[in-house]
Amino acid sequence: MITAQMVKELRERTSAGMMDCKRALEATNGDMEKAIDELRTKGLAKAAKRAGKVASEGTVISYIHGAGRIGVLVEVNCETDFVAKTEEFKQLAYDIAMQIAAANPQYISREAVPVETLEREKEVLKAQALEEGKPEKVIEKMVEGRLEKYYKENCLLEQQFIKDTDISVQELIHEKIAKMGENISIRRFARYEVGEGIEKEQVDFATEVMSQIKSE
Repeated sequence: MITAQMVKELRERTSAGMMDCKRALEATNGDMEKAIDELRTKGLAKAAKRAGKVASEGTVISYIHGAGRIGVLVEVNCETDFVAKTEEFKQLAYDIAMQIAAANPQYISREAVPVETLEREKEVLKAQALEEGKPEKVIEKMVEGRLEKYYKENCLLEQQFIKDTDISVQELIHEKIAKMGENISIRRFARYEVGEGIEKEQVDFATEVMSQIKSE
C-alpha cells in the first residue's frame, strides 16, 4: 500500500510533483529507490521532448563567496518569463552559480571544449600512460577513461552537484525540466577569483562553500 508518508518522502528526495511521486511508487510497488530511478528516467524523457524548444527567457544571477574572494555570474535560460520569475527557477540559477564557485568548471559541456585543448589533453594522457609502462594496445582505452574523468572535473554539466553528489548538474537540470515543464539551459558563465593567476596557498573552496550552505 502506498502511504501519504511514502509520497511525502519521495517528494522531499526528488522535488517531483505529488501525483508523479504517487504513480512512480505504484509502478515500483513501493520501492523508494526504484521509484527515484523511475522519476529520473521520466525526467530524461521529458527533457528530451523539450530540448528543441527555444529557451530565450531566464535570469542572470550572481554569487559572491568569502567576503568577495570569489564572484560568479551565470545566465540560465527557460522558455517563458513566468517560469523565470518563480522562486524554484531562481533557486536553481543560484545553486548553479554556487556550483561554479565551488567546483571551478572551465566549460559548460564537453562539446564546448576546444579541439586543440582536447588534443593537447590526449597527448598528455598518452605520454603519462607510456611513462607508466603501459602496453600500446591498452593505452587508447586508458586515455578514453581518463578523458571521461577530465570531462567530469572540467565540464559544468558533468560535475557532481555539490548539494547532492548522487546526481550530476545535467541530471539536476533534467529533473527541473520535468517538474517545470520547460526547456532549461545554461548559456554562459564567468568566474572571478581574487589573485587568480598569482602563486598562492591552495584552498579547498568546494568544502568552504558547502560549509557555508550548511550554516545558512
